[in-house]
Amino acid sequence: MAAVLLARGGGAAARALTFGCLRQLHTVYQTVELPETHQMLCQTCRDFAEKELVPIAAQLDKEHRFPAEQVKKMGALGLLAMDVPEEYKGAGLDYLAYSIAVEEISRGCASTGVVMSVNNSLYLGPILKFGSEEQKHQWIAPFASGDKIGCFALSEPGNGSDAGAASTVARLDGNEWVLNGTKAWITNAWDASAVVVFATTDKSQKHKGISAFLVPMPTPGLSLGKKEDKLGIRASSTANLIFEDCRIPKANLLGQQGMGFKIAMQTLDSGRIGIASQALGIAQGALDCAVDYAEKRLAFGSPISKLQAIQFKLADMALALEGARLLTWRAAMLKDNGKPYTKEAAMAKLAASEAATTISHQAIQILGGMGYVTEMPAERHYRDARITEIYEGTSEIQRLVIAGQLLKEYRG
Repeated sequence: MAAVLLARGGGAAARALTFGCLRQLHTVYQTVELPETHQMLCQTCRDFAEKELVPIAAQLDKEHRFPAEQVKKMGALGLLAMDVPEEYKGAGLDYLAYSIAVEEISRGCASTGVVMSVNNSLYLGPILKFGSEEQKHQWIAPFASGDKIGCFALSEPGNGSDAGAASTVARLDGNEWVLNGTKAWITNAWDASAVVVFATTDKSQKHKGISAFLVPMPTPGLSLGKKEDKLGIRASSTANLIFEDCRIPKANLLGQQGMGFKIAMQTLDSGRIGIASQALGIAQGALDCAVDYAEKRLAFGSPISKLQAIQFKLADMALALEGARLLTWRAAMLKDNGKPYTKEAAMAKLAASEAATTISHQAIQILGGMGYVTEMPAERHYRDARITEIYEGTSEIQRLVIAGQLLKEYRG
């Protein structure tokens, strides 16, 4: 299964996959016995992150610079189309592999992790599930190599968590759809070559009148708003998409007319596993930083890691992280087995995002003054973690999803 991805790594990546290297994996991956293929994948992604992302993550963040070269290399490794079948140029892996890979990449650079997650989950995911055979070849294969990436346009300036209140509209004019409206907070906007867009085609049907469309970028009638100056994940671009009589072929309708809301909700279920994995990577990076500092920082003649107050913090951080990781892997495995996973994906995203925020907060506390300056990555982890509680469904929305699914189960 992983042969495609590992073969693409070539030379150094292949040499890293020795039994000796597998034994060097962080002990956290031994809490559950992962298949050897997944352990090999983890090591490949970890090696890539350590070599290609960790040394430049702070600079990318400071300059708000898209990691184009690194994304291209990730495409060569198969990381941008992980669960896409090989016939569409994907890696042909499962969602558990995808979760592990997103975590390792995000541990090195959370911005790069979200670029990877959006392309895999939000852009390629709905096309793979709902697209025609022709659409799959046209809109998936070119986005697997890293030469192109995609984005996903659901949110609007006025709808936020109410995804069914789409004011962007699409009307059929002969053999073309004409789109008008504005989409907000679109990750990858300035760097994408295509977008999955949701627009209302029948206002009388409310959320059942929303349809999904495939729009190339750039294209006449579609313009980009300014790049948002964000608290975190600053190496990924975020901007509005503005549609003004944007014409696309009739064949660019994804799925059937009126299926847009269903497509969006099912896509977000998958996407939440990706964001949970991104949050795990941020949390793991923060914990790594805290432990390393605690072992080296001396106070009262000994490393501060010997202080009970510090040990209690580290214990709570590790507990939150590993619990969230197991929830995330469970959601991924349910998806891989074709079982319902809406509740579990929401649980994973909620637990992992809140763990990332808490762990990165406590990491700064352990580092003290050093945690507050950019010389150390702790403050970047803290800023990057915050968005994971907001995008692809806020923590409040996750709780509503979990409760709704739970009540359905009890009611039979």
